[in-house]
Amino acid sequence: MTSSSPADWLAQGQAALQTGDRAAAAQALVQARKHEATRLAAHNLIERHGLPGAFAEWMGVNCEISPQDDIYRFFDGHPTSINPLRDYLADGWRTLSELMLLLESVDRPLLRVASFLEFASGHGRFTRHLARALGAGKVTVSDVVPDAVQFARDVLGVQGFVSTREPQALAWRGRHEVVFALSLFSHLPRASWGPWLTKLGELVAPGGLLILTTHGAEAARRQQVALDAEGFFFAPSSESTAIDAQDYGTTFTSEGFVRARVAECLPGMALLRFAPTWFWHYQDAVVIHKPA
Repeated sequence: MTSSSPADWLAQGQAALQTGDRAAAAQALVQARKHEATRLAAHNLIERHGLPGAFAEWMGVNCEISPQDDIYRFFDGHPTSINPLRDYLADGWRTLSELMLLLESVDRPLLRVASFLEFASGHGRFTRHLARALGAGKVTVSDVVPDAVQFARDVLGVQGFVSTREPQALAWRGRHEVVFALSLFSHLPRASWGPWLTKLGELVAPGGLLILTTHGAEAARRQQVALDAEGFFFAPSSESTAIDAQDYGTTFTSEGFVRARVAECLPGMALLRFAPTWFWHYQDAVVIHKPA
């Protein structure tokens, strides 16, 4: 191999795979993975074929990443991300650890959960780690982006259904012991914030938990955002390229706003814990219990 072009490394790796020369394929694709233009394509070939250098060798999960994954693109373009692949995969593992600690704090260990719905799941940054912990058969995902749900089904082996833009249009009849909406309510406009809270509450099985996250007081302080009299702020801008910014922007809410909406939209359910800056040392966590 004499070429130093990333595209040539990728092409050589693909050609070696076609001839069954795994060693040559790994050598070329590891080189292609070092360059931004060919990084993700080379990574996915390495992971899909189980070649030396695969992240799955040490992470123990399927590490293939969808080319349509907005969160991966966020890491790939972030100035502080030295190794976007590692950062993306490790961030999903971090989310799992933070969720496990949160559930332990309310005496509901994750590994005892029989049915888990990850709502607004994206392309599986967290899902792959959750499926390993619980078993894919206990995990259902949902997202408004059909490609994200299909990727989770086909690649990560979990169940899934496509969500809707309007909460009243969602017809899913499943009920789950834990419903987890990570970084959904940190993006919803005021008109849909309460209706989605009501809808997700309906998807929780009796005795189960609804867990959501928000941009709270500390996030607002860091971003120099001024909340309105109700404790709410919305800007039509986010990292997503698949959803209209008016439907999915960036939202900040006070603890008072969250507590008031829980009382208003989920009568009979109890807010067990409000944990500031719990996820990523940035988003607040809210744990809500539905009586048995």
